[in-house]
Amino acid sequence: MTIATYKLAGRLDGASSPTHEKALQEILVGDINSIDIDLSELDYVSSAGLRVLLVAAKAAKAKGGKVTLLSPKPATVEVLKISGFDKIIPIKA
Repeated sequence: MTIATYKLAGRLDGASSPTHEKALQEILVGDINSIDIDLSELDYVSSAGLRVLLVAAKAAKAKGGKVTLLSPKPATVEVLKISGFDKIIPIKA
């Protein structure tokens, strides 16, 4: 398993989602099949942002890898749990 790290900061919402979705898809080209996404500086995630995480997780799974969410802030953890993402994508504090 080859893992890349991607850092999100600020807001992951409708305005920023297309950029991050494209960047995450580009990471999964070639030998990389897993991504650790650092959420330590992410302040806000919308439903559009959750979709980006889900699309990345599905793409990684299709390549035999996975996405892991690292160090989310408490408010982000709450959003991830309410939406059920904690059952789909591993979260490491």
